[in-house]
Amino acid sequence: MNDPVRPVFHGFEQIPLREYAERAYLDYSMYVVLDRALPFLGDGLKPVQRRIIYAMSELGLNAGAKPKKSARTVGDVIGKYHPHGDSACYEALVLMAQPFSYRYPLIEGQGNFGSPDDPKSFAAMRYTESKLTPIAEVLLGELGQGTVDWTPNFDGTLEEPTWMPARLPHLLLNGTTGIAVGMATDVPPHNLNEIVSACIRLLDDPDASVRDLCEHVRGPDYPTTAEIITSAADLLSMYETGNGSVRARATFAKENQNIVVTALPYQVSPSKVIEQIAAQMRAKKLPWLEDLRDESDHANPVRVVLVPRSNRVDAEQLMGHLFATTDLEKSYRVNLNVIGLDGRPQVKNLKTILAEWLVFRGETVTKRLNHRLEKVERRLHLLEGLLVAFLNLDEVIRIIRTEDEPKAALIARFELSEDQADYILDTKLKQLARLEEMKIRGEQDELDSERDRLMATLGSKAKLKKLIKDELLADAKKFGDARRSPLVARGAAQALAETELVASEPMTVVMSEKGWIRAAKGHDVDAASLSYREGDALMAAVKGRSTQQVAFIDSAGRSYSTLAHSLPSARGNGEPLTGRFSPAAGASFQALATGDNDTRFVLASSHGYGFVTRFENLTGRQKAGKAMLSLTPGAKVVQPAAVADVQKDRIVAVTSAGHLLVFPVSELPELDKGKGNKIIEIPKAKRGTERVVAIAAVSPGGTLSVKSGARTMSLSFKDLDEYVGARASRGGLLPRGWQKVDGLAIE
Repeated sequence: MNDPVRPVFHGFEQIPLREYAERAYLDYSMYVVLDRALPFLGDGLKPVQRRIIYAMSELGLNAGAKPKKSARTVGDVIGKYHPHGDSACYEALVLMAQPFSYRYPLIEGQGNFGSPDDPKSFAAMRYTESKLTPIAEVLLGELGQGTVDWTPNFDGTLEEPTWMPARLPHLLLNGTTGIAVGMATDVPPHNLNEIVSACIRLLDDPDASVRDLCEHVRGPDYPTTAEIITSAADLLSMYETGNGSVRARATFAKENQNIVVTALPYQVSPSKVIEQIAAQMRAKKLPWLEDLRDESDHANPVRVVLVPRSNRVDAEQLMGHLFATTDLEKSYRVNLNVIGLDGRPQVKNLKTILAEWLVFRGETVTKRLNHRLEKVERRLHLLEGLLVAFLNLDEVIRIIRTEDEPKAALIARFELSEDQADYILDTKLKQLARLEEMKIRGEQDELDSERDRLMATLGSKAKLKKLIKDELLADAKKFGDARRSPLVARGAAQALAETELVASEPMTVVMSEKGWIRAAKGHDVDAASLSYREGDALMAAVKGRSTQQVAFIDSAGRSYSTLAHSLPSARGNGEPLTGRFSPAAGASFQALATGDNDTRFVLASSHGYGFVTRFENLTGRQKAGKAMLSLTPGAKVVQPAAVADVQKDRIVAVTSAGHLLVFPVSELPELDKGKGNKIIEIPKAKRGTERVVAIAAVSPGGTLSVKSGARTMSLSFKDLDEYVGARASRGGLLPRGWQKVDGLAIE
C-alpha cells in the first residue's frame, strides 16, 4: 500500500488574484477613510493634524513658549508618529496656522505662511517658526489626566494618543474637508459662542430638534467677512440632513463714484477675481467699467477698486452681474460625513453631531474625575501611613536601624501596605520635623474634601452636567468672539443678458450677394461704396444698434439670427454667413432685418405673398435656423419692410413691370410663420417674368423713394393715394420711364 502524498509547503500562500486584489483594495480604502481623510467627531482632527499638535506639545511649544523651526516639528512628526512625506505634513501644519484658512488657528506661525492671494506661497519649513496658539489648550489641556487611550506608534517604540480630549466641539469650530475612497467630507467652520450655546441647549433639553438648535447655530462662520446669502430655510435643511450648500458673496461699498470690494468669499483670492473681471473687460463684455485696481495691502487685505465709466452706472446691477460671472459669489458644498464614536463614517445632522460630542465629553470628564479620584485616594493612603510613622517615630527609626528587612518589619508592626512602607522608607530626614504632622493633617483634610466633591459629582448626573456646562461657558468666555460672516438672505445673482453688456451704438449691417456679412459703426454709411470681393456686390444693408439682433433669411425661407455687435468690422470684407450658420445645401442668403423683439416686419416673396410678423419670431435659432416664410416654387425672398404703426402705416408693393399697389398694413394678417396672403396680383401669364421687386411700409408724413437706375422719384404719403387699392389687386402703373424699379426706400 502506497503512502499518501503529503503537500509540499513552498514558503508562500497561493490565493486567487481576485481575492487578493479585493482584500488589498478594501484594506487600503479603510485606511484612507479611518486614518487619513475623515476627521474623528470627538476632537475634529485627522490623524496628521492630531500628530502635529501632539508632537508640538511634546516639544514644549505651547502658547507661552518660544517658537521653534517648523522643520523641527515636521521632523518629529514624520520620524515618530506619521511616516509620510514631509511636504504634505508641513502643508497640514501651515493650514492650521493660516488665519484666513482656519476660523480658530491652532498654530501661531512666524515667517511667511502664505497669503489670501496665494495660500500655497508659504516659505520652506527651514525658514519658518511655529508654536501652538492659546486655543490649542482646549485640545491638549486634559491629555495627561487619564482621558484618552494610547496606542503604539508605527514602529512600536513610542505611544501616541488615539484622540485628543477636546473641551469644545472642535469639528464644527474649524470644520474640515477631505476626500477618501468612495466618500468625502466638507464640514464648514462655525462660531464658537453659537456652538457652545447650542451644546448647553441640548444639555438642558435633550429632546430639542435641529430647528431648535438652529436658533443658536444660525449658519457657518467663515474666517472672512463676506456675506452668507443662503436662506434660513436652506440652512435648516442642510443641518437636518447633513448635506447641502452654502453660498457666500463679497461685500462692497461706494466711495465717491468708485465701487470698492472689501471682503471676498472664503478661499477666494483677489488676484483670481481681478483676472476674471479683466478677462470680461478685454472681451468687451463690461462696457460699464473703465478701470480696475488692486489696492490690497497689509492694512487692507482685500481692497479691489472698480471704476465705472460714469456716475450713471447702476452699481447694484453691475455687481449683480459680477457676482454671477466671477468668484465674487461662491457656493460651498456641505457634507457632514465624519467618523462617529462607534468608529464608523456616517453623514450626521447637527443634533447627532452635538449629541454624540456631548456623550464624548461626558465620558472624557468622567475619566478625568476618576483619574483624579484615584490619585487623591492613593495620596490619602500614603499620608495615612506617613502619619502612623510620625506618631511612632522612635519605633520606626529603631526598626529601620536594627532590622535586616525594615520594610517587612514595618508592614508587620503597623499593619501598613507595601506602598505605605515604601513611602515611609523614601521619606527624607528633613520631612520628619515636628511641624510636618500639621501639614500632613491639613493636606488630608483638603484631599478628603476633594474626594467627597469628586464622588458627589461622579454619583450625580445633574452635577456632572453642570460641570460640563460650566467648563463650556468658561472656554466660551475665554476664546469666544463675535460672528465674522454676516447672514443676509439674498437671491442668487443673475448675469445680465449679453445685449445689456454691450454699449448701445448705431450700426449699419451690410450683406453681399454671396452672403458675406459685416457691420459698420454709424447710420451714415454708404454701403454701395464699400469694397467687395471680386465678383461680389451689395445685396442689402439695414440700420440698427449694436445691442440688437440681426436676422437673415435664406432662399429656403429659413431664418437665422446673431447679435449685431458680434459681426466683423466693415473695414474688411467681413466673413461668410455659412461660417456661423448651416443652411441647407444649395440655399443662399437673400434678405436681412434688425430691430427690437416687438418691431413688426412685412415678410414677402417675389410671387406676391406675405404677412406681418414680430421680429422676435425671426430670432431664436442660430445654427440650423427656423422655418419662417413658405415659398412657392421659383419664388425668392424680398427684403423685409419695418412697420412703425400697424394701424396707420401703408404697405407699398412694386413689381418688375412697374405696377405699384398701396393698402393699409392692417389688411395683412399677423402670423408667426407661413406663406401669408396675397399682397399684389401678378397675372398667371406673367408669373414667369414679372415678380415683386420690393415692399415698403410708409408712415403718415413719410416719403417713399422709388429707385430706377441712377434716378430717384419721391412720393409723399398723400401722393400714394392714387395707387391705393384693395389688397391682392393689380395696383396702378408707374409713369413711363419709371416702370423698371430697382428698389424702394423710406426717407
